[in-house]
Amino acid sequence: MSKKLTKRKEDYSKWYNELVVKADLAENSSVRGCMVIKPYGYAIWEKMQAQLDIMFKETGHQNAYFPLFVPKSLFEAEEKNAEGFAKECAVVTHYRLKNDDKNPGKLIVDEKAKLEEELIVRPTSEAIIWNTYKNWIQSYRDLPILINQWANVVRWEMRTRLFLRTAEFLWQEGHTAHSTKQEALDEAELMNNIYAEFAQNFMGIPVIKGLKSESERFAGAEETYCIEALMQDGKALQAGTSHFLGQNFAKAFDVKFANKTGSLDYVWATSWGVSTRLMGALIMTHSDDNGLVLPPKLAPVQVVIIPIYRSDEQFELICSKVNPIIDKLKSKNISVLFDKRDTHKPGFKFNEHEIKGVPIRIAVGPKDLENSTLEIFRRDKMQKETIGFDKVFDKIDFLLEDIQINLFSKAKTFTENNVRIVNDYDEFKSILNEKGGFISAHWDGTTETEEKIKKETKATIRCIPLNSSKESGKCIYSNKPSSQRVLFAKAY
Repeated sequence: MSKKLTKRKEDYSKWYNELVVKADLAENSSVRGCMVIKPYGYAIWEKMQAQLDIMFKETGHQNAYFPLFVPKSLFEAEEKNAEGFAKECAVVTHYRLKNDDKNPGKLIVDEKAKLEEELIVRPTSEAIIWNTYKNWIQSYRDLPILINQWANVVRWEMRTRLFLRTAEFLWQEGHTAHSTKQEALDEAELMNNIYAEFAQNFMGIPVIKGLKSESERFAGAEETYCIEALMQDGKALQAGTSHFLGQNFAKAFDVKFANKTGSLDYVWATSWGVSTRLMGALIMTHSDDNGLVLPPKLAPVQVVIIPIYRSDEQFELICSKVNPIIDKLKSKNISVLFDKRDTHKPGFKFNEHEIKGVPIRIAVGPKDLENSTLEIFRRDKMQKETIGFDKVFDKIDFLLEDIQINLFSKAKTFTENNVRIVNDYDEFKSILNEKGGFISAHWDGTTETEEKIKKETKATIRCIPLNSSKESGKCIYSNKPSSQRVLFAKAY
């Protein structure tokens, strides 16, 4: 395995693409814009999925599954949603192939097998789910409905990048139904907070919680909550969104319920989701020029042990010392790999596990046996030290916690140092081009101004921060009055 990666400072995009492949996370498929998530990459996604699933269920949500295909008539029922996704939709028009008489061994579409109604491959599932909820909801006693599904969706992206933007991707999408507006708003905010908690406590990624501007909202939503993260190259990444849908989908699908007074009212709704884009965020937040760096809570392998030996006898002695350590680590729910492959040299293994971001590496050789010591290496700081066998468990416990804390702390400092307050447009453009990061600036609240800034600078309003105080000022572009600063950035 070649260790050499393009340096981040040389070409960040190339570094990212190389790392995804060399760390054995994913690769491009033969289908344009789609990816193969390899076992190691999928193992990280499974860890994410498992933790999020716990957090969803702790807040009363249940998992279900809905069809991949959405009839076109259902899809277009909510006009704003349909319009927002129309250009990205894959469409099924026929249900059968047949042999091509002119080209033996080849297949063609059977024109007689045309569907009466086209089917949309789901870019999101609001339409099919709300058509289903219509049958589930009659009265207030049926509410709330708190459903999540783990699924794949298709959005026909023209410019793709592994994990960050692919035509097909994996995600979870929550869809909830409520009897009151306030309950739905509370749900949307709750799920955004859960995403923030997951990002910070498990991924080690600091995020800014906020609201999207009207033009950046989810199509069909009345309000979109979001978490925004800053990557090492100064670009922002939307790490999760939670939408207050109002009664838009209930009205589109005629979903009414009898309230406690007996009168009929439309149901209030939310939807929320995160995707395999989180993998991209994880990579770009922590990794370095040596490869992937993983927070211990999401690492498929938290500790790797590599034996160094010249004879079978030495190997057996190492095993006799190492196996009890492995057993105890596993009993403490620490994932450990004893890399005893005899097909690769220790140096290769060191390099492989380093580029894959294994948090802790332990090396044990004949001299270590003599001295009752081992070499322990922490991936985040690229530091190694020699410790006694009797101290290994305390050391590993300490390192797993310290690496997790250190990664978050380092990323938080980076984010804080790259949020800049700007008061005029020239300074805005200068900082954006030279330094990047989040720019806190006044905006007059109009879509027109937002679009002009985007067209001229490629920067978008990432969010209106929830924790920022009201502050009178003047828009950096139009000079019109503004009541609050918003965060701009170039983004993935």
